[in-house]
Formats: sequence, structure tokens, C-alpha cells
Amino acid sequence: MTERTRTATMDKIAALSKRRGFVFPGSEIYGGLANTWDYGPLGVELKRNVKDLWWRTFVHRRRDIVGIDAGILMHPRVWEASGHVESFNDPLVDCKTCKSRFRADHLIEERLGLHVEGKSPAEMTEIIQSAGLRCPVCGNATLTEARQFNMMFRTTIGPVEETGVSVYLRPETAQAMFVQYKNIVATGRVKVPFGIAQIGKAFRNEITPGNFIFRLLEFEQMEIEYFVRPEASADAFDAWLSDMRGWVRLIGLDEAHVRVREHEADELSHYSSRTVDFEYLFPGPMGWRELYGLANRSDFDLRQHQEYSGDDLTYFDQAENRRYLPYVIEPTFGVDRTCLVLMLDAYDEEATVDINGKPETRVVLRFEPRIAPCKAAVLPLMKKPELSAVARGLFEELDASVDAYVDYDETGNIGKRYRRQDEIGTPFCFTIDYDTLEDRTVTVRMRDDMSQERLPLADVPAWLAERIV
Repeated sequence: MTERTRTATMDKIAALSKRRGFVFPGSEIYGGLANTWDYGPLGVELKRNVKDLWWRTFVHRRRDIVGIDAGILMHPRVWEASGHVESFNDPLVDCKTCKSRFRADHLIEERLGLHVEGKSPAEMTEIIQSAGLRCPVCGNATLTEARQFNMMFRTTIGPVEETGVSVYLRPETAQAMFVQYKNIVATGRVKVPFGIAQIGKAFRNEITPGNFIFRLLEFEQMEIEYFVRPEASADAFDAWLSDMRGWVRLIGLDEAHVRVREHEADELSHYSSRTVDFEYLFPGPMGWRELYGLANRSDFDLRQHQEYSGDDLTYFDQAENRRYLPYVIEPTFGVDRTCLVLMLDAYDEEATVDINGKPETRVVLRFEPRIAPCKAAVLPLMKKPELSAVARGLFEELDASVDAYVDYDETGNIGKRYRRQDEIGTPFCFTIDYDTLEDRTVTVRMRDDMSQERLPLADVPAWLAERIV
């Protein structure tokens, strides 16, 4: 990636997202609902491209991974076995004065620069009180002691709440893959090592969601549970670490903005024997924050579900003539965070001039073509019947032959249409002009450097298809 000065901020991305139809505030006509967001027409395309590319990369192009699509609601005992009922907590502090709520660990990290993941509420309380931390909202030193807050959303199955069955909206997609592991082994013609992949929604009652779509109450995960022989788990972990680095390169992130951080022993989750985070350098005060995670879950989950369900979940290895509970390596990718960092990394402002020679700032999203929400635009130079007829014909041909979103626009002057396509990240524009009527060629305009070249009209579908895979 060509080095350039970073101009993105979270506010700029949020404003562009609403202006151009990537992401809208949820329930806006009713005053909104805090920390809920809806993906608009372009956001849906970006999100779909990310998920499709991930599925092709990690499922279709591998012979050792199969997919499932599990339900959001599961038997309540699943979450007892997994440890979520007992351990899926965040440390909460309240302000006695203004009643605001905060995550204690985030407050300490942001105000003191200390990494306190894994510390107990009592230890965090001592840090807060010793440092005299004040409420970020009202400024008073009236914060309560830290206490645990379970983040799972609870609901009821049944017509009457009082007699219904209490269940949870799943806080992660992983557990369904463990619960269905036995069925996959029986029906999927798989042998260890193998993986189960899933893309789906998860729900967490976060204390302090925010920073646009970075932390959400409902979010989407792309996750794999990869089952291996216990003695092979370290090598499998390293292999997945390499594969995840490859994904970062594939989607075009600036590698200077991504680092890998190993978890210390005191911050490991209850199920993990080793975890690393892929962290992204967000602009402004956010700094380095988690983007993806990779964990060695050992045999914790299968062992727990075997104990709680009473089903034998051991795997019979015919080659070794032995039974064992596989270890699990878990690479986890957040869909929403991927979309966010793609926009942050792609955003650029460039000083240029308009068609009249006046200075202006060109805003451009420099997406990799394979994940750009709109792959190309077909633009007649002017809204004239003879140009529109050819342009419509090309658009319909691309629409039929290229499995991607292609735009058609004949409104306004060509310079403004180019600027709109730049701002939504369209990598290629095909312009139909009067020369097209004479020699059956079109102008191809490149987003990144605004260079142009002529291309035979008949070659456009194949030319585009080669550049968006």
C-alpha cells in the first residue's frame, strides 16, 4: 500500500457513512436508540463482500472446514456448561451523582494507561480509589465500587412471562459449533483436524458501547472452531496465526495499523491456554484496540458439554486407534469491526481542482477492489439518448455477467459523478462518450490516481472481472 498521511477520524467516517448510505443511526425518526445502527445500501454491500470473501477463503477454498448456521436461541444449560452464566461478566462502576455507568477496566485504561484485564473488581476498585478517578461525565469523585455485571440478554419462551422458560440471546457463535460437533462428525465425513465455520449475530448487553460501530449491543461474527489432536494444538495455533495475517493482507489493511499482542497469563479467559489479539491502531484517543482474536480453547468446551449433557463427545481416531477429546483452535473475526477499519484505512483526502480549475478537496475511499461495495459505475458523458442507450446496454451486460454491485448514473455533470464514486470507493468508472459511438471504445477512469485509458467496449466485462476477484 502506498504510504500516505492519515486523514481519517471516527467522526468523519460516521458522517460519510450517513451521507452516502453506509451506516445509519438506528430508529432515527423516533429519536434513535442509543448504540444501535442500521446498514444502508452501500454498507450492506461492503458487509456482504467481507462475509463472502471470508467464506470463500476459509470454507470453499479449504477441504478441512465445513459450515453451519445455528439458531440464536439455545438451551439454557448450554450457557451454564460454557461458563457464561457464571463468568461472562464485565466490571461495572456507577456514578452516584449523575447515575452514569462505566466499565471499570476501560475507565482505568483510558485515564491511567494501565492494562487491567483479568484483575478482580476489588483490585480495580483499589486502583480507582487510589488514583482518585472522577466520573468522566460530571467530574465528581463519586464512583461506586466495581462489581460484576453479566452481559447476556435474557428473554422468555412462552406466552406468559411468569410461566415461560428463560433463555438467552447468544453472546457468541462458538457454542453452537461445540453443541453440533457430534452431528458434524457423524454426517460431515470429516476427520481431525477439521473445522466448523459460522457467520452470525451475537448479542451483548455492553455497559459502555460506543465509538460508532466498534462496540455494539448486537454484532456479527465470523468464527471457526478448528478441532485438532491435543498434541498438535500448538502447531495448529501458529498455522492459524499465519492465516489470519494473510487475511489482513487480503482485505488491504495497512499492516502498519495492525499488530499482534499476546495475552498475559493473568488476562486469559477461563477456557483459554493461549490467546493473541490482532489489534488495530484507531485514530485519536482510541489508539490500539482489539480487532480479531485467536485462542487455544484446549478441550474445555467439549469436556464441559460432555459433562453437562451426558453425551460422549470423544473422537475415535481410526488411524491411531484411540479416543480423545480434541483440542480447539478458535480464530474469531468481527464483521462490524472489519467494516469499520476498512473504511478508516481506505479514507483519504486529497487536494485537487474541479473541472473549472478551482481548488477542492477530493474525498476518496481507497478500498481494495475485491471488497469495495460498488465495483464499477457506468456513466454516459451526458444525458443524451444516443449515449444513454449504449451505456444502458453496457450496464445490463455487466449486471448479467459480473457477480457484484455495479452502479449506473447519468444525473449531473461528469465531474460531480466522478467525485461521488470516489467518495463511495468505486474503483472503476466506464464513461460512454461520442467517441464510443464511432470506435466502440469506452474511457476507463481509475479511482486511485484518476488516470484514464480507452478500452474496447466488448472487453469491459472480462477486464472488470479480472480486477475484482
